[in-house]
Amino acid sequence: MKKFKNIFLGLSLVLAGALFMAFALPQDKKMGGPWEIPAKYKTMKNTIKDDASSLKIGKMLYTKHCKSCHGSNGLGDGPKARSMKTAIPPFNCEKFQAQTDGVLYYQSIIGRDEMPNYEKKILDEEDRWALINYLRTLK
Repeated sequence: MKKFKNIFLGLSLVLAGALFMAFALPQDKKMGGPWEIPAKYKTMKNTIKDDASSLKIGKMLYTKHCKSCHGSNGLGDGPKARSMKTAIPPFNCEKFQAQTDGVLYYQSIIGRDEMPNYEKKILDEEDRWALINYLRTLK
């Protein structure tokens, strides 16, 4: 009986810790400040059609480079998100989706602070735009 109580107590502590990590910590994160987007990016146009081929490439790149922080559905809940100092805003919000393709390009490829630069990881310009096309599907 004592062994059962110890196991139950241990499992209870693990569960309590997991709940704390899942709910308490993300709420304590601060939002990042406004992005300073250079003028050339604000007016940049996506050069790739958002067809099935583009979206397939974009999804593959998202899975490889973005999913670990941004999560499967772009909600900012990937496994690495907990280690970030700032909150990761979701891609399905109106404010994110209202940004121009060029602004999304700058944020996603150039980055800043905890958002890494992907210029040397996603070399092909068409692939970069395919990623932007895929981000648009995460509404």
